[in-house]
Amino acid sequence: MKQSLLMDKYPCFDLELPKSETSCASVDDVIAALKAKIDAHPKVAYIATFDHYAHTSSIEGEIAPTIKAAKNIVFCFGIALPNPHVLSVRPRSIGVADLGDRFHVSFLEPPMKPATEAMEAWCKALADKVAA
Repeated sequence: MKQSLLMDKYPCFDLELPKSETSCASVDDVIAALKAKIDAHPKVAYIATFDHYAHTSSIEGEIAPTIKAAKNIVFCFGIALPNPHVLSVRPRSIGVADLGDRFHVSFLEPPMKPATEAMEAWCKALADKVAA
């Protein structure tokens, strides 16, 4: 996974996952694998899956020609609610885009180290095959 700043201010984690390195064949497969990790975690609540590609298409928005499908899986760690400000960074989501020969998996860095570690591990676990 790579760490970067999106638009010079948003700390993001990104994973380029060649389809040859995963058993996932579609964005839905990747989302299902991530949902299984979310459902297995005792302190994480699944909220929804958002089809960003369908939404953007339906409003005649702009979509990069390399993107074939794009969804976000939305969830919350919710381990603590120490002040009302943390609501601004919750819930969390992981975005998955199909770029033809690979998936691009990304998320905004959470302010809580255990959440970052879990999300990074879930994404890395998607690479479950050795490249041919």
